[in-house]
Amino acid sequence: MRKFLLILFCLICFKVGAQAPTLSIADSLAAVGKQQEAISLLDSLEQKSDKVYLKIAKLQQQSGQTDEALQNYEKVLKRNPDRILTSIDYGELMLEAGKYDQADSLFSNLSEKYPDNAGFIYRVGLAKEKKKDTIAIRYFFKTLTKDFTHQGALYKTSKHFLKNGKSYNAISLCNKGLKVRPNNISLLSILGQSYSRSLQFEKAIAPYEKLIELGEGSEFILEKLAKAYRVTSQPEKAIETYKKMLDINNMNGAVHSNLGVLYLKINEAVKAQEHFTTALLIKDQPVDNEYVNLGLAYKRQEESRSAYISFQKALKENQDNERALIELAIAADGHFENKQDVLKLYQDFVNKYAEHGRKDMLSLAEYRISELKKEIHLSK
Repeated sequence: MRKFLLILFCLICFKVGAQAPTLSIADSLAAVGKQQEAISLLDSLEQKSDKVYLKIAKLQQQSGQTDEALQNYEKVLKRNPDRILTSIDYGELMLEAGKYDQADSLFSNLSEKYPDNAGFIYRVGLAKEKKKDTIAIRYFFKTLTKDFTHQGALYKTSKHFLKNGKSYNAISLCNKGLKVRPNNISLLSILGQSYSRSLQFEKAIAPYEKLIELGEGSEFILEKLAKAYRVTSQPEKAIETYKKMLDINNMNGAVHSNLGVLYLKINEAVKAQEHFTTALLIKDQPVDNEYVNLGLAYKRQEESRSAYISFQKALKENQDNERALIELAIAADGHFENKQDVLKLYQDFVNKYAEHGRKDMLSLAEYRISELKKEIHLSK
């Protein structure tokens, strides 16, 4: 009997020991991109330990064989249902695979069993979010009651506050999360947007700059940063940022328009004209504001005739463009010899916008009407 047990023990040790070199070979195959060969090698083992099944599952997961990977996780959990890490991997793969109900059930059970585990509560929230269940946000907030530094929950809750117009709450949560992980890209993005949304553009600059430093210089982030520079009277920095946007997409008409406005501000009318013209060629209708801006660029260069034509085109695009109508009159004032025609343009403006127009524009028009009437009377 003892001899039989000794032989049986040796056979078991031999089979278990044989798995170790096989696992090493499988790891080597996977390291050079031969996942399928590694899977086949491990599958060839007659007796598989939990370690082998999990190795196969991981390789299958990497290769996109999701259903097969889930089956191997299930095999391990049937034999050892208390393997917490395996349960987490299994649940997360179910989330990836779109098996949201099963994932919800698994993480809910784990959460009940381990009520102080913030990670399980958070994953219940993820599952419910995937199912478009509005109750999901409660789980993200509940996660923070167990772990106020939980990065995922901080992102979800701060994003919720931002979306619902509570920017200051979002800012508070983001700053707490960034104290723990200063380079959390998601929180930096929400923080910058929250500052922008609450008109704290000066404070918005730092998180946007940090995102770009971390390699997250998307058009979205660059546009937000450029606006922050623009609003805080930093036209040169805004121009450089818009130029970076054009490096990504040179056919962005809005960027060309913004560059035109900025170049006008720093008295570079020729460059402004170039960008306004490009914006006109790119943008879909209507483009009345682009024609107005182009006219202003010509005005800055004292090219009254070209300015007048641009303002005319703006009004053809949109006859209710108030700025275009007053600028048309001003351009005519500097170009037309017939003062009656110029007077009519100013009067048209006053007649149309007397009740609801801009006071500064109305004052200018009324002043020029008075002066032109004197000039016309004296010329008779």
